[in-house]
Amino acid sequence: MKITFQLFLLFFSTLIYAQESGAIVGKLTDSDYNNEPLPFANVVLKGTSIGVTSAMDGFYKIENLKPGVYTVVYSFIGYNSVEIPNVTVNAKEITSLNVPMSASAAALEEVVVKTTTRRVSEVALLLDQKKAVEIRESIGAEQLQKLGVSDAAAATSKISGITKSEGNDAIFVRGLGDRYLYTTLNGLPIPSDNIERKNINLNLFPTRLIESIEVSKTTSPNISADQAAGNIDIKTGQLSGSKLLTLGVSGSVNTNIMKEDVFKNFKVSPNFKDVSLGFYKKSMPTYQAITKQSWDPDPAEFPINNSYSLSAGTRIGNKLSVLLTAGQTTDYEYKEGVFKQYRSNFLDDIIPDAISWKKEIATSGLFNLRFRANDRHNIQLNTLLINKIEDEVFEGGRSGEAIIYEETDPQEGLSQFVRDQNLKQTLLSVTQFIAEHSLHEKYDLNWAAGYNFLNADEPNRIRNELNFNENLVQLGRNGGFQQRKSVQKIEDIEYNGRLDNLLKIINGDEDIFNINIGGTFRNKTRDFGSQFYGVEETVTNAVNPPSIDEMSGIFTQQNFNNGLLKRNTLPPDIYFGTHNSIAGYANVTGVRGKITVQAGLRFQSDNIDVNWDVNNFPGRKGSTEKEYRRVFPSVNLKYALNQKQNIRFANSYTTTLPEFKEIAPFEYVSPIGQVTRGNPEIEASLNRNFDLKWEYFPTKDQLLSLTGFYKQIENPINKVLDRGAAGVFSYFNAGNQAEVYGLEMEGRVNILSSDENPLLKLNVNVARMWHKQDLKEVFNEAGNLIRTFRYKGLTETGLQGAANWIINGSLNFRKGSQNPFEATISGNYSSEKIYALGSPAFQTSGDVNYNDAIIEKGYITLDLILSKEISQNFKIGISAKNILNPEIERTQLIKPSTTQIETEETVLSYTQGALLGINLNYNF
Repeated sequence: MKITFQLFLLFFSTLIYAQESGAIVGKLTDSDYNNEPLPFANVVLKGTSIGVTSAMDGFYKIENLKPGVYTVVYSFIGYNSVEIPNVTVNAKEITSLNVPMSASAAALEEVVVKTTTRRVSEVALLLDQKKAVEIRESIGAEQLQKLGVSDAAAATSKISGITKSEGNDAIFVRGLGDRYLYTTLNGLPIPSDNIERKNINLNLFPTRLIESIEVSKTTSPNISADQAAGNIDIKTGQLSGSKLLTLGVSGSVNTNIMKEDVFKNFKVSPNFKDVSLGFYKKSMPTYQAITKQSWDPDPAEFPINNSYSLSAGTRIGNKLSVLLTAGQTTDYEYKEGVFKQYRSNFLDDIIPDAISWKKEIATSGLFNLRFRANDRHNIQLNTLLINKIEDEVFEGGRSGEAIIYEETDPQEGLSQFVRDQNLKQTLLSVTQFIAEHSLHEKYDLNWAAGYNFLNADEPNRIRNELNFNENLVQLGRNGGFQQRKSVQKIEDIEYNGRLDNLLKIINGDEDIFNINIGGTFRNKTRDFGSQFYGVEETVTNAVNPPSIDEMSGIFTQQNFNNGLLKRNTLPPDIYFGTHNSIAGYANVTGVRGKITVQAGLRFQSDNIDVNWDVNNFPGRKGSTEKEYRRVFPSVNLKYALNQKQNIRFANSYTTTLPEFKEIAPFEYVSPIGQVTRGNPEIEASLNRNFDLKWEYFPTKDQLLSLTGFYKQIENPINKVLDRGAAGVFSYFNAGNQAEVYGLEMEGRVNILSSDENPLLKLNVNVARMWHKQDLKEVFNEAGNLIRTFRYKGLTETGLQGAANWIINGSLNFRKGSQNPFEATISGNYSSEKIYALGSPAFQTSGDVNYNDAIIEKGYITLDLILSKEISQNFKIGISAKNILNPEIERTQLIKPSTTQIETEETVLSYTQGALLGINLNYNF
């Protein structure tokens, strides 16, 4: 009765618009799944460019058809294609075709090896998760839209066991951070945009480019072994239907910026004058900028976030489809808080009024060309371009209460002030060819090849360090580079590819036996350079700026000619790195009844060579070569208790390779003055991974699951405050073994679900983790202590970046099937975690002279997203993100030797502000 009524509505709505044309309507159902609706299946008129996809309720409608005879083709990944010939369409008439579809014998094989479906909906992704052998979780474009997620980094934080550090946007999966992850785009690796990271900043990927994000928490032989926490794969968009033309506009305000004194005085660096239409072009060499460019920040007009996007696509014939999506987003951020740095339990630096202004312009475009010769051959070209300008002005000490560096005596009555202005430009270009060939009913060949180019520059960083009081402003007088302009350049070039052969030895209705044989290739090079140009007085107080906000007037060529100022130039710091990774694998998948077994081996050879010439290394020059050749076994088991329940087990070995930036001993200085340096002596880790999972799918869009996991890491790499008085962070194999284990629980439940009532859905996932690692001592052959990582009696500690509790949840309300209204409230909680491990400052007095661990406190975030379809073409949305605006806080336990009293001190704190926004979308 319900189906008949809905078909009547479809008939009626179609007849209103039909003149001399006809239409085909109907419903697609899953005959293997209680005849439930099958959404997002493709319905195409063979030999034409006309096509649609089925809706959430399985209904489809192809209207405005010229009278004639058509062949209708129905397809969905993992299902038998259905072709209905000789379908007659008459003028002013409706042709009804209700089609049941069933999974093919080849479907399971296809999902096991690789899924190429358009996976934007939660239903389609849950179906994929249910059928896959390995343990993985995904989030698609449909769910991202409901949650109001703006980029890939925020998207991953909605998946169970994943957190995002608000301090530096780093992603942690099951407590394991950047070096334990591996990021791919459509299954091929992509480079990092930041010297400090292995993986690219996922903030660079706006959600309009994303079809889905898949996190594989267990591995299989066809995935790189360089990961312990998982592989994050971003699937880019493809054209769905016959044509697309969408325009999107949005705007938002940050509550931190809406304060009158901030809004009217928002600052950008002088470099922003060289930005046009979101792209930066350097107007002069950095050494010339000493006298020819301003040293003072400029005001930014109207700091309101805004975004524009355009997506267009069409089918050309019945074999070719084209999609282009492009857009630009401008964001403003203001932070105000406290920064402290302790060394050996005594206060070293303090900035009680640390302030930063940040303006970002991200321009991105995606071009997808898909050629489907027939059901047996499919080739895609993906070209992605991302250009991001990130301009940050940091200053501290304006209140006169900062202590930033020790160069003045207290009796001088001078306070310290620092200003750091930096524009970062990231240009990423990715080109990929991806092909799938079914050459025989028992043989498939899939291949992909990619080229990545990344240019990540800091073309003209400006830094001033001053001493001042109400009567005097004095240039910093220590080292000759406290007033400086510097340049930094990263250029990464990468070639990569994969080849996969699928042999279907047994391909029966119940029994399946497949063999995957293939290989992967990756050649990556990095060319890094950095150089400082400093200004120094010939005598103290030779020149004095009028104020801390008027610096440019003293850096004139005349003052250099008169001998009041002199230039200092450091030799450039450079390093060149190459990483060659070649792997071959064999993977066997067998299905018999309810049991699926996937087992395989991956042999991976990695050669990492780094050559450097840097100021802070003895003799400047050096090199290191690291070679790793290992076999990595893995096994994935799945037992289908029934059609709705699975039990899974996974076991694998993986590795964690050191990165270029972790090896090269270059020192990078942050705006607040913290220094991070590479360590050529670190070595790769070896990881063992175990997972056991139960999952239950009550309906097509509901899920209950419970997962237990255990990871053992030999020779873990950690970021540690190095010993000595310099206060430098570096990377060490600080322990012999680390362990992390935990439970993940997930539920997607429909609280209200019917055609007559509003839909109310609850999504929640909870992760509870336990973690520890030993702190080792290193001895030489004679038994003498060379180095210890133990301090204040500790022989073990927690794992860097691991939180004990991670909770993500959302509640979605939907009313109306036509022009619906939706409201979603979502929240995230992560308990405290270690930001940096503690360490002894001196090897012989670790109970007194040590730096304790820095802890990032837990916090809650809350978002509210409202949307309303005004018409079939027009949609409006209102959002309130980060409503609670929690304080981001890092603390450290301090126990000075003079008092022996331990206290907890805040070493960093700030808020990010709430975002209040509106967005408009129009589909032509």
